[in-house]
Amino acid sequence: MNDLTCIIIGGGHAGLGALKAIKKETRGMANGRRIRFLLIDKQPGHVRKVMLFRQAADGEEIMIPWSHYCSEGVEFLQGTVTCVDDEAKRVQYTDSQGNDARIHYDLLVVGVGSIVRRPDPDKGGIALTDPQAAADIRERWRANLRKAAVETNPDKRKRLMTIAVAGAGISGIETSAELMLAMRKEAAALSLNSSDASVYLLNAQEQLFPEGPEKVRRKLERLLSECGVTVLHNSKAMREQAGVLTLSNGDHLPVGLCVWTIGLIPNPALHSMGLPLSSGSQVLVDECYRVQGMSGVYSIGDCARIVDPGTGKADQMTCKEAGPQALRLGKIVTADLEGRSAPVHKSFVDTFGFGLGQNRGLIWVRKWGLDIIITGKLAWKVKKVGWDFASWLR
Repeated sequence: MNDLTCIIIGGGHAGLGALKAIKKETRGMANGRRIRFLLIDKQPGHVRKVMLFRQAADGEEIMIPWSHYCSEGVEFLQGTVTCVDDEAKRVQYTDSQGNDARIHYDLLVVGVGSIVRRPDPDKGGIALTDPQAAADIRERWRANLRKAAVETNPDKRKRLMTIAVAGAGISGIETSAELMLAMRKEAAALSLNSSDASVYLLNAQEQLFPEGPEKVRRKLERLLSECGVTVLHNSKAMREQAGVLTLSNGDHLPVGLCVWTIGLIPNPALHSMGLPLSSGSQVLVDECYRVQGMSGVYSIGDCARIVDPGTGKADQMTCKEAGPQALRLGKIVTADLEGRSAPVHKSFVDTFGFGLGQNRGLIWVRKWGLDIIITGKLAWKVKKVGWDFASWLR
C-alpha cells in the first residue's frame, strides 16, 4: 500500500495535539500504512498564546522552536494556507518568501485556532494580541515607571503608575494580576512607593466569571483584591486618549496604559479556505470532527464548532478543550483508516483555572454536582501543568 500524507494546518494547541495524537495512534495500524506528517504554520515557532500576559509582565519567552516537535516522520513548513481543494486533495499556501505553492494530502487537519479580538484603531491603548504586542506593553509600563521615578507632580506620577485592563475574561483576569505584581516589584526597584501602582480590571458585565457559581466569583474577586487589582463592574472601556480612559458610564480614568483583552474570534483565514463555516465563522464538523462534505478532512480547536451529541453543548474557545479533542481525534483517524466505528465527541468536565501570579491561583471543577475549589500554590501548580500540557511539553 502507498504511504499517506497527513497535513496539519496550524501549530497552536489543537494542531500540535492532533499531530502528536495521530502519530501515536497510527503507529501500529493493522494495515501497515506509514504516514508522513507535515505541519504548516506562519510562525517560526509555536507561540504559547495563553501565556501572552507572562511576556507582557516579566518578559518570559513564550515561543518554542518547531524543532522541539518535529521528530522522525514530521516536517515543518512555514507558510500560510490560502485554499483547500477537496476534489484534488491539495492545499494551496504562500510560503515565507511570498511564493505560492500546492501540496497533496490524504488526511488534513485544520487547527488554525483563533485570534485575539482587536479594538478599533482609534480606541487607543495596546491589544494583547501577539508576542510583539506583549513586548510593547512591557516596554510601555516600564518606561512609565521610569518617568514616574523622576516626576514631581503626584497626580502625574499616579497616572504613570496606573494600568487599565479592558476585558475581564480569563485573559484579562490573569493579565491584570500578573501586571500588578510585576509593577510593584519594578516600582520598588526604582525607589517608588509600590503601593502607588494601580491596575484596574474593567468588567463590562455585572459580575466576574459568569460561567461559575457565586461563591467562586466572590473568591476570585477577593484573590484579585489581595493581588492589588481593583475590579470595576459595569464599566466598559470606550477610548483611551492622552492618558485618559473614557468608560461607558461616563467616568474618566487617568491611566498610563490601557491593555485590551476583549476576547477571541475564529481565525479569519478560514474564510478563504473553502471550508463550510457556521454563522459564527467556525468550521462545521460532525460528532467525529470530520469536516462536513469533505473526505479525509478534520478540524478541532477554536476554529471548529464542536457540539456534544449527547447534550447539545458546544465546546468553548479555550485551550482546555483542544487537548481532549486532539487525543480523541487520534483514535478517530485511526478508526476511519481501518474502517472501524470511531469514537464521538464528549464535552470536557466543567473546569476553569486562573493563574494570578507566582504561587497564586484559583481552580474550579464541577464534578458529581459538587463545586471543587483549589486556591494558592497548588492551584498555581495545576495551572502551570495545564499551560505545559496545552503546548504539549509534558
